[in-house]
Amino acid sequence: MKEYLKKYFILRRHEMKITWKKMKQNKSSYLFLAPYAILFAVFYILPVCSSICLSFTYYNILEPPKFIGLQNYINLILQDDIFLTAIKNTFLIAVITGPLGYIASFLFAWLINELPRWIRTIAVIIFYAPSIAGNVYVIFSIFFRGDAYGYVNAFLMNLGIIDAPILWLTNPDYMLPVCMIVILWMSLGTGFLSFVAGLQGVDRSQFEAGYMDGVKNRWQELWYITLPNMKPMLMFGAVMSITQAFGVCDVTMALCGYPSTDYAARTVVTHLFDYGFSRFEMGYASAIATMLFLIMILCNKAIQKLLGRVGT
Repeated sequence: MKEYLKKYFILRRHEMKITWKKMKQNKSSYLFLAPYAILFAVFYILPVCSSICLSFTYYNILEPPKFIGLQNYINLILQDDIFLTAIKNTFLIAVITGPLGYIASFLFAWLINELPRWIRTIAVIIFYAPSIAGNVYVIFSIFFRGDAYGYVNAFLMNLGIIDAPILWLTNPDYMLPVCMIVILWMSLGTGFLSFVAGLQGVDRSQFEAGYMDGVKNRWQELWYITLPNMKPMLMFGAVMSITQAFGVCDVTMALCGYPSTDYAARTVVTHLFDYGFSRFEMGYASAIATMLFLIMILCNKAIQKLLGRVGT
């Protein structure tokens, strides 16, 4: 055993020397990467590490952090009923809007890719616009107003489906479905653009070779040629879809209020916002953020394994 460990450390030392030698040879490249690496470390890695450390403390901003061990996590899982409601709502939103938005983004990108170039450019702008529109909440709040002047209520009453207006944004039975509709409408974002770019980058000669090797229709072409060539874009789109689905906060707060009726539209990020920026319990908020971070990592790993089977 000692001999094995000795050989292992000698090998590792040799590899580190080779790596260090290569870094010296390519030092100009690392200098170019340094600004981004510094910014990434300061504004991403350091805050994440600080949040994980603070999650084991009681910290209210006014006093120095006080180490309390796992108490924040115990309270979060065993005593915080609102957090459990937020977890349930967040998973419902992620399970429904995440895959639907991801598939819709790819299908729209696939269909748009077949259009002439000038029509494709216009279509991309039209489909991408909802994700960057700043007044989309105002539009949907008008559509789902709780009186007879709301477009949805007026339409349903004119058809005789309902007799009285429905309080779409204050009734707990309707709040989450309405938010899901808005989230789906806004889901054609960065992932959609990556799919369009990925489809444009597929080598056309592969399709000709595929048809010579037995590809018979567009679905086989999609499965055996297009998807395997787009694995990096598919992964990027999946990560963006998961991040957007688990990071829902603005939509529910803008449409359903803060807090929402019976916490029916409460999400994990809304819960984090409540404790972090309303109550200033930063230790507890950091525990919520850490839990969300771990959940997203596990989901990303599951998606990576799933996408690894595409085209095989």
